[in-house]
Amino acid sequence: MAASLVSLLESDVSPRILLVGDVMLDRYLSGDVERISPEAPIPVLRVGKQEHRLGGAGSVASMLATLGARPVLAAVTGDDQEAQTIRDLLAEAGVDDHCLLADPGRCTTVKERLLGRSHQRFPHQMIRVDREDTRPIDAGLADQLLAHIAGCLDEVDLVVISDYNKGVCAGEMIPRVVALASAAGVPVVADPVRGADYRRYAGCACITPNRVEASLASGMTIATPQDGIEAGRRLIDYGIEAAAVTLDRDGIAWVDRHGNARIFPGRPRQVADITGAGDMVLSALTYALAAGADYAAAIDLANLAGGLEVERLGVVPISRQELLAECRHTAGPERTKVLSVEPLRRELDRHRRLGQRIVMTNGCFDLLHPGHIASLQEARKQGDLLVVGLNSDRSVQALKGPSRPIVDQQGRAAMLAALACVDYVVLFDEPSVQRLIERILPDVLVKASQYALDQIVGHEIVTAHGGHVVAVPMESDYSTTALIERIRNLPRSQREAA
Repeated sequence: MAASLVSLLESDVSPRILLVGDVMLDRYLSGDVERISPEAPIPVLRVGKQEHRLGGAGSVASMLATLGARPVLAAVTGDDQEAQTIRDLLAEAGVDDHCLLADPGRCTTVKERLLGRSHQRFPHQMIRVDREDTRPIDAGLADQLLAHIAGCLDEVDLVVISDYNKGVCAGEMIPRVVALASAAGVPVVADPVRGADYRRYAGCACITPNRVEASLASGMTIATPQDGIEAGRRLIDYGIEAAAVTLDRDGIAWVDRHGNARIFPGRPRQVADITGAGDMVLSALTYALAAGADYAAAIDLANLAGGLEVERLGVVPISRQELLAECRHTAGPERTKVLSVEPLRRELDRHRRLGQRIVMTNGCFDLLHPGHIASLQEARKQGDLLVVGLNSDRSVQALKGPSRPIVDQQGRAAMLAALACVDYVVLFDEPSVQRLIERILPDVLVKASQYALDQIVGHEIVTAHGGHVVAVPMESDYSTTALIERIRNLPRSQREAA
């Protein structure tokens, strides 16, 4: 699973996705709660910060853009200041809004959340205040929106319907969108509204109801993941190709009309706020499908994204880099730590943003021995994380002759990755490590103390960028050359065993 997700997230694919649904503005007022009001037994929030974020279909669009997709939003707002704020946020997120229409006869949906923190603890939501108009959009505006949608279908890879029951998706809008997309050969994924008649989603490639929505639509209680499978089977009877029933902590239950079914378990999480988790799941799932992934990879990615989202306060788009880090965290050490140069640079950028100090050393590490371990442990002490540049097999042969290395590059990388003191391993093909150092630019470059400063390749690059070079001791008795010589001097039987 992790390998396929890493390949997907490291690719440069950027699918174009048309998003149809209800856009909202989320407003957050946050501050400290230090007293109870004398007017009523209620806490007093002393506001210290106001923040606006995209909500509803706008949130999904923003999340898709953060993942690297090129979303187009087809929705309706009012003709007010909140609508302009939404357009500003869409532009900032890189979302195409040429299909976003304004209706002077309705207000823009706003959800205002008051977040209070007591005694400097983690802030929590105290109350939510909604302003909305849930009437179906009028027929003329619906026709206008459909005309915009039809004009986009030749240019998109997937259509996503984000139905929040605020008027845009009411009536025949969804069947008409599905019919247009079907005629253009574009699949449709829909996030249904609670209590809807699921016949309106007939023809969709996939729907993504949550536990409550699927329970209401299927007429059964979903207590277990297997119940989610059974509910999904009932839902595809409405003419839907597949159903991915999201089950919060239990993961996702998926079924399709061909009889396939599978439960994708989730990981336990420290939940800060469930707001936006469903949108993040939908975004990751549809991004992956539009990028050409199969359902297994797409749902695995959706599970990871939803899990990360609940650890954040409020609606926070999860980036492709964060998902890559999560994939590597859940994989084995070889996949987690052994990276090519560009993915490594992205990881190091993330560490730098956290203010972490990056240490680098390099070598062949053929026949890993206690001297290597001691020097690597000492190198790790020089900063917050250690990157090991590892000579490839071809590079080792160029340096040491055709009989080396004794252990191939995959084996040497795996051994280094298994060490707790090593955070990342990167292979390089050149005999010299200089170009790799130029691309990584570590804060600290570490080599064995047997080398003088002017003999350490890359020292001038590091110091020119404000870093420094550290020499650490290595016990000469444990050099690779000494170990090979010892093996050669053993009796034949012992040498063959060694």
